[in-house]
Amino acid sequence: MNIKLLKHPHLTEKSVTMKETENRVTFLVEPAANKTEIKKTVEKLFNVTVITVRTSKVRGKMKRVGRNIGRRPDSKKAIIKLKAGDKIEYFEGA
Repeated sequence: MNIKLLKHPHLTEKSVTMKETENRVTFLVEPAANKTEIKKTVEKLFNVTVITVRTSKVRGKMKRVGRNIGRRPDSKKAIIKLKAGDKIEYFEGA
């Protein structure tokens, strides 16, 4: 288990809706992480039962500042389905 595997929760309008309706949470993870490592880390860290893990690689967007053009770094995100009744709270007091 590697705690540094999970970078942070990926909070978008779609991911918040999935969390509320389908009991799925989304995290940005290290690009070298695989599904079994992600599953073990989430189960141990948050004390929940993970049913499935889906991963996708996200290409960095092209960005421009004045004349200079650059790219944001690529990333990998994991969509994790939890057992009914389990939940992960991102922020305390929420």
